[in-house]
Amino acid sequence: MSAMTVTSINALMEQLYLKYQQKPWTETLKLVHFCMDKPLRCPVSNDPDSPLLLCMEKIQRTLNAKSLFSMMNRLESLSRQKGLNSHVSPSGTTCYITSDMFYIEVQLEKDGNVIDAKLAHLGEAPVICDDLVEHLRMKNYDAVGKILENLSNLYQIPGNSEMKAKGYLALQSLEKDLYSMSLLDRTQDVNRVTEVLHGKVGHLVPRTGGTPTNIEFYISPYQILEAELNPGSQVCGAKIDVTVEGTDMLRKLPLSPLLDSQPGEDGNPAFLPLTDELSMDLSAYFLLKFHQPFPMSSSSIEEIQRLTGIQITGLKLAPLYELIVQSTLKEKGSEDLFTHKSSFFVSLPDSPKHCYFINTGSAKSDLAGALVSKIPFTHPKCVPDVIEILRHQMAYNSLISSCVSEKHTNGVIIDVVTSREVQCSLHLNPRDPTLNSSDGFISRAVKQCMSVPVVMRAIFRNAAKVEADSKMQVDTKQKPEPACEQITDLNSLEESPSVAGHQDLVVTDKQSVPDSPKENLSTAKSEALGDNMEKSNPTVSMETLCRVEESTSTAITEAVMKDM
Repeated sequence: MSAMTVTSINALMEQLYLKYQQKPWTETLKLVHFCMDKPLRCPVSNDPDSPLLLCMEKIQRTLNAKSLFSMMNRLESLSRQKGLNSHVSPSGTTCYITSDMFYIEVQLEKDGNVIDAKLAHLGEAPVICDDLVEHLRMKNYDAVGKILENLSNLYQIPGNSEMKAKGYLALQSLEKDLYSMSLLDRTQDVNRVTEVLHGKVGHLVPRTGGTPTNIEFYISPYQILEAELNPGSQVCGAKIDVTVEGTDMLRKLPLSPLLDSQPGEDGNPAFLPLTDELSMDLSAYFLLKFHQPFPMSSSSIEEIQRLTGIQITGLKLAPLYELIVQSTLKEKGSEDLFTHKSSFFVSLPDSPKHCYFINTGSAKSDLAGALVSKIPFTHPKCVPDVIEILRHQMAYNSLISSCVSEKHTNGVIIDVVTSREVQCSLHLNPRDPTLNSSDGFISRAVKQCMSVPVVMRAIFRNAAKVEADSKMQVDTKQKPEPACEQITDLNSLEESPSVAGHQDLVVTDKQSVPDSPKENLSTAKSEALGDNMEKSNPTVSMETLCRVEESTSTAITEAVMKDM
């Protein structure tokens, strides 16, 4: 069979040689470019010619435009793939990418290098588009295509050009209000992390060119500690984009900024009435779009829908903890590892190895949730409250995801009251030795890192330290003093009212060290109590094994212990 296959391939290649030997190379090159310029009209996997289309797409991604001619061909091809028009100036050094609502002007040198790129929306003067220039110079055509796609999506609103332009005007009005809200209560020396965690609309980055306005609304304490221990690293928290999208229903959207210059009586932002002069009925609404589907509890989703007055469609309910685990594993590139009874090993240096698993048989494992991709709304006033709910949800998700790793096989119940408030209390089995960790110690440890494995290690280290101090006191025949926890007061963080949310992350610890019965710290259990929280949560069990990995987390635990 192998010989026959080789013979068939050789015969086919011979036929191709005979067919094209009389044709000049320029004609073959034109044919290749013509085929590559054709946009994919349907998903590749469903097309009978998918192998050929995949091949052409791969060639298109691989080719490096090194001349003016090839650069122009690349821009024209990319424009057609995104459903846009293009043409070249008479001088041959400027490419225009156009639609009914905007155009992009790309100026090139004679050797194909990019000089500049400008963007102009309908009725506006062209402005330099820095992100587009950067991606073109780096020949990052995927990013260029994404910018073109984002610009086109701004105008995917039913109606004529005038209606589309009104939709864009509404988005501009919203962006101005959000930016004004981001300046409220901001001091001159405020840092970005504080703004992310406590700003009314988080840390807002205005829209530039085809990159939408984005809001960074949560950074975990663990990430902050990592950044502090690695100078020069960039902390990147959870983000959402702000945009507009067409719908099949008319909704009243503002056409000018609504934020009043004077705050309301309660100190919160006040807005002008949404009158006919300041608004218009459009087949569109605003969106907060997640970069990846975001696991949210049913109660959080219901609260957001109540605030916005708009139903979030396309949701599929599932156990919340499963959604969090699946989402976390997807970020780690190990989505296929998840099973309903999966266990996850977490290794921390200088600490026993932890094994966490979700107990699906628990009565507390039925907290429902859904993956949310976008949140529709029509008025800027609801954004701060929505952001606060997202922070609360993200704090809860962070605790669960801290127990998830791509490696699969002490009871701590933690109540996430809000994104800034976590309460815990410690309970021990009568057979176990004391761990000398008060409720305040554990609560502040959780707030400092939002990582269950790091907190468990801090508890064990604190117990070992107290035991060592006690032995030293006995050896020197000094009077024993009460165990002391070196914990600084971390209650300076601003607290906010509890949002409908979540509680009770349960961790069952059964530490087993063979031949060392005195060191057995089994079934340590801490229970976090909170106000107005549902009593349904995943149960996570932990067995400690001995193994050392990951150097960064050691420094993080030491930082947590030092501050406590």
